[in-house]
Amino acid sequence: MPRQLRAEQTRSTIITAAADLFDRNGYERTSLSDIVEHAQVTKGALYFHFAAKEDLAHAIMELQARAVRQVTGEVEERDCPSLEALMRITFAFTRLSVEGPVVRAGFRLATGGVEVRPPLRHPFTEWLEIATTRLLGAVKEADVHPDVDVHAAARSLVSFFVGTRVTGRPLEPVARLPRRTTEMWHLLIRGLVPLPRRPRYLGLAAQLEREAGPAGPPAR
Repeated sequence: MPRQLRAEQTRSTIITAAADLFDRNGYERTSLSDIVEHAQVTKGALYFHFAAKEDLAHAIMELQARAVRQVTGEVEERDCPSLEALMRITFAFTRLSVEGPVVRAGFRLATGGVEVRPPLRHPFTEWLEIATTRLLGAVKEADVHPDVDVHAAARSLVSFFVGTRVTGRPLEPVARLPRRTTEMWHLLIRGLVPLPRRPRYLGLAAQLEREAGPAGPPAR
């Protein structure tokens, strides 16, 4: 195997192992020794790629930001209504959280006091902009009540979305996230969307939940 490819695979293995531990145990309770053991690499290999634990956290948050931009771009290519686009973005991000630890760890790092280094923006700032833009579009398209405070709704949506993961982490398996995202949208749709348009978006939420992955076992 070429040396460069082997180095890239080792770096990816370290990031995945660190993300898994950050997600499960938190940033402060995870040591570099823990990551070395979990990744099954040498300390030399880890320090070749990352000088400190903070560098690993930053790499994970960069990957999460890249995933958000990719998901948003893919949804924009569909040229769908603004509210549908916002729903698709949240469910796509939910699916990524179910599929792997990097996005999940990004959530925990963003809420755990890890400093975001410029030029990387705090993920919540980016998510607020995405939600605000789509909700403004939804008002123009008459899919959201015209008297809704869009900025308050965007803040509530982001808080709801992040809070679902934070509160669910110690209580239930990650496979329940699609169901929780659907529950979030059921409440938001009933509060934001005019009555004649609700059936379409409630049906869309059910469809996107199925696409995002299995609901997993019943909540405890």
